[in-house]
Amino acid sequence: MQIGRVIGTVVSTLKHHKMDGAKLLLVQPMTLEGSPKGVAVLAIDSVGAGVGETVLLVVEGKAAGDALRRKGAPVDAAIIGIVDAVTVTA
Repeated sequence: MQIGRVIGTVVSTLKHHKMDGAKLLLVQPMTLEGSPKGVAVLAIDSVGAGVGETVLLVVEGKAAGDALRRKGAPVDAAIIGIVDAVTVTA
């Protein structure tokens, strides 16, 4: 699981049938300090996130596919939560 910030939306009128009705968002993974980390990821939104929000992101594996709740959907990344706050204790 990673923390990221939603930086954009993606509209695709033609896609795999198991993804019909799914919202696609661009997410920039971040460090705990809030700095960008790596490249942006295209993710399925399973929680109603919006641009500018900090989110929990799962990349690859069973958790990403399960977030869409459609067996066999071709999903590599999914937003599974909206972050309210991050507290780091040293």
